[in-house]
Amino acid sequence: MLQSDIITVIEQTAPLSLMAEWDRSGVQVASPRREICHLAVCLDPTPEQILTAVEAGADMVLTHHPLAMRAEWANRLNGYTDVLRTLYRHDVPLYSSHTSLDANPLGPSAWLPDELGLTDRVILEPTGTFTAQDGTQTEGGFGLAGTLPEPVTLAELCIRMRTFLPVERMNAVASLIGDPKRMISRVAVCTGSGSSLMEDAARAGADLFITGDVKYHDALPLLSRHDERSSNFCPMSILDVGHFSLEEEMMRRFAIQLEKELAGVTVTFLPGRDPFQPLTFLSEVPEVLS
Repeated sequence: MLQSDIITVIEQTAPLSLMAEWDRSGVQVASPRREICHLAVCLDPTPEQILTAVEAGADMVLTHHPLAMRAEWANRLNGYTDVLRTLYRHDVPLYSSHTSLDANPLGPSAWLPDELGLTDRVILEPTGTFTAQDGTQTEGGFGLAGTLPEPVTLAELCIRMRTFLPVERMNAVASLIGDPKRMISRVAVCTGSGSSLMEDAARAGADLFITGDVKYHDALPLLSRHDERSSNFCPMSILDVGHFSLEEEMMRRFAIQLEKELAGVTVTFLPGRDPFQPLTFLSEVPEVLS
């Protein structure tokens, strides 16, 4: 399949028109290669992942995160130049679907709202419209809020989340702000780092906001119960599952979708590695040292 045709298919789900102003979705490293037989899909364009893709026979790589968020000189040896060296040596193009994929509420970024069965959905931060695959003009944007099929306690919902996310990630990385006994009817979700959308999630009526990378000073006002008229008051629970988990699953599902859409092209998903690892070795420390 032609490289240009593959990019067209990718952009049907991840339209560049939805990309955030600060983002650099699209072609990251160009290649004159016309025919593509094997597309590798992964979350991050690390040197290890790019080398794995090439060794697996991929002649094009699709990642979620861009190679760089700003133009860089290749004037020193580091991970950036390692990636460039591997791609150029093997004549392999690199494409990134970052916020262009995040902002499509009909695409794989909505995998968790789909699994939770959320209805009456609204976008937390609209960014524009795009042409959906059925030809209709559709609103796009970051984050979704919707209503659960039936109310459950916060604890019950967290347990259910373990069905979709690795148990060790939920145990070791996830952080919860809120009363586990609280009843949850409406949930907001933003993959990756969505703490900037907290107020939008609250305005959408969310009882719980699921995202990653919630900062201390963003979370602190959630503990406040002094004055509900205060702009800092946010009557909402937060489940921070880390930056990695929701986006890793999003890209896995995007790879499955592309495998169906790219006739004659082998599509391989390369599992990534969360840089934040649980301290499992602590359980092995002798009591005398604990």
